[in-house]
Amino acid sequence: MKRIVLMIVSLMAAVTVFGQEFYPIPRAWKWIDDDDVIFSYDGTFEDSTAFVVNARTGKRMEGVKAPARYADFPVKPAGAVNLTYSPDSTMLAFTRDNDLYVLNIASGKETRLTFDGSDVILNGFASWVYYEEILGRPSRYKAFWWSPDSRKIGFYRFDNSQVPMFPIYSAFADPAAASSQSQSPRVTDLGIGGSLSEARYPKCGQTNPQVRIGIVDVDVIPGSAGNLIWADFDPTLDQYFGIPFWGPDSKEFFIARMPRLQNTIDLYAVNASDGSKRHVYNETYKTWLNWFDGVVFTDRGLYMAREFETGWQQIYFLSYDGKEFRRLTDGPNWNVTIVRVDEKKGDVYFTAKRDAVAKQALYKVDKKGVIKALTDPAYNATGISFSPDGKYFVAALSNMTVPTKVAVIANKGGVVSSGTDNICAYPIRENQDKVSGKMWSLVEINTRPDVYPCLNVVADMQGPDYDASMYALPKLVYITVADGLNLPGMIVYPKNFDESKKYPVHVDIYGGPNTPMVRDRWVKPNAVNQWYSDNGIIQITVDPRAAGHNGRAGLDMIYRQLTVWEVKDFCEWAEALQKLPYVDGDKIGVEGFSFGGTMTSMLLMQAPDKFHYGIAGGGVYDWALYDSHYTERYMDTPQNNPEGYEASKVLNYVSGYPTEYSGASAEPVMLKLTHGTGDDNVHHQNTLQLLDALHKEGKKFDFMIYPDGMHGYYGYQGTHFLKANQEFWLEYLKTK
Repeated sequence: MKRIVLMIVSLMAAVTVFGQEFYPIPRAWKWIDDDDVIFSYDGTFEDSTAFVVNARTGKRMEGVKAPARYADFPVKPAGAVNLTYSPDSTMLAFTRDNDLYVLNIASGKETRLTFDGSDVILNGFASWVYYEEILGRPSRYKAFWWSPDSRKIGFYRFDNSQVPMFPIYSAFADPAAASSQSQSPRVTDLGIGGSLSEARYPKCGQTNPQVRIGIVDVDVIPGSAGNLIWADFDPTLDQYFGIPFWGPDSKEFFIARMPRLQNTIDLYAVNASDGSKRHVYNETYKTWLNWFDGVVFTDRGLYMAREFETGWQQIYFLSYDGKEFRRLTDGPNWNVTIVRVDEKKGDVYFTAKRDAVAKQALYKVDKKGVIKALTDPAYNATGISFSPDGKYFVAALSNMTVPTKVAVIANKGGVVSSGTDNICAYPIRENQDKVSGKMWSLVEINTRPDVYPCLNVVADMQGPDYDASMYALPKLVYITVADGLNLPGMIVYPKNFDESKKYPVHVDIYGGPNTPMVRDRWVKPNAVNQWYSDNGIIQITVDPRAAGHNGRAGLDMIYRQLTVWEVKDFCEWAEALQKLPYVDGDKIGVEGFSFGGTMTSMLLMQAPDKFHYGIAGGGVYDWALYDSHYTERYMDTPQNNPEGYEASKVLNYVSGYPTEYSGASAEPVMLKLTHGTGDDNVHHQNTLQLLDALHKEGKKFDFMIYPDGMHGYYGYQGTHFLKANQEFWLEYLKTK
């Protein structure tokens, strides 16, 4: 649940435009050498529209192709999952039926490396909770890693035998839950057109998979001495292991470990020859810790962003032997990604939200600790790619009202950054109209484009006929909540907005920890995002303190009581909206999916005087029903924190939802619930229990089920979801 789930629909076509308002921009770019960078519109670098720009001269050359060395696999063994080249490109590793294999490309010889794979023993293929919460969805369940010298493979072996099985019923013979996990779970054909998927899913407080960490030498005959060794960890302990990484010399395999409570992290270096481990680093924190992510490895050690010391994320250097550990940055950095390290000069380049809220810039910190912004913080900078010699970089720049530009930029100059312009990081300097419960707009930061490095814009989405006044575009707004934190939102007013009229409001939310919805970046106008404006509805997206805009100061407050502070923050947003003279205070709707579905239902039950209509999709309505790793990170276990789980349970607030069967032609409050029956992330069980609680209380509500729908609705289900929701909003926000 750590990522926002996007509804994929088929109605995202651009709105009708006249003339040349928007140009396509490249989808991908990469450096060919120190001076030349190629841009591709389809990401293949073989398209006819691909072009090369010389960063030094600015010269542009069309019709150049530079495809990846290996765009596909020369051999595709039957049943192979997660085919992965060795670093020297001579071999392929993969899993089949939960065992690990390697194939020599030249000879075609296939070698089996493990021999005990089954429906509960997974070698190199992740157990569900690791896939979802630790390795991440982009891993596609892959849990093996080549050493840099291509001689060894480290892998995780998962024992699911004690993990509770959760059945997911499908009315179809080919269930979506099974197809989402190509080697698991076990699927039973019920012989009547239906099927049953047996997913191994640890809910809060239940048994997690046991993990052993193996290292296999691909040059040694399987089964002989030295072929397979196991890292010196006790698999019976209640623990988690993070994404591992190899040392540059392939002699050590680095493993991060946390206890189940997730408030301590240790880094170990495992000897790849005998499995012995060496302790490198320890970190503790009062609430929870996050895994190492985006670590950059050099010959001397590693560079990483951590958030245990200052309340914000800082960059640290850690030597491989653990003897040298130092902080390189300070200030209100968040969402830090290290993109380049120049050890010779002592410079580290990173992107972060630092000088502005809801958008990131590129920064450099030098060996003296001076931080400079290399891109203007008024624009969101993404796709950063440095030339091999570090003299130039490419960036895509945009914000809510400026279409994306792709530029080649010289790596020089920049502006010293103090971080003090970050509205959410420091107290407000002008307080006269920025009081608790009042919504206010940002006075734009004074930027100095003349002191930022010269841009060579190679692609601009904005065409000559673009007219911003033709579209409803968002603007940043803020509120200061009762305890002084500043929270951002982005509001879109209807076209031809008239302050003398009253408008209904649609509020879009998520609310999950460190998952902001408010992002100051360009989104091309289309039929979906212009729909609210076209129908005379104010659209606003808002974040609570849990989103991370306030650093750990906001996040730590939600520990052991998910949804409690979030409800308070969202209610302050509603109160601020109701004070606006052009808002119909009785027509405020709210919508969210996943964690946003949880919050939407919570708001209609706890604050129906503020939020009157809501669509809650795929929500968790009892946190004891969600997975162990995610929920316990913020809540501890149900056994250790029963009060917190009760306070965070939507099921406990059903009586506060006021709408019952009364014969009224129009309800002042209405909740709509949706869920996919194939959802293997937030199980449909959550919504079934909420439906039952609503039935017991005699409540009137709306409900839509999506057969075999997953955690997000796609294709025809996505189209139906969108159209049904639009009709809901027209009925309840626009009907008097």
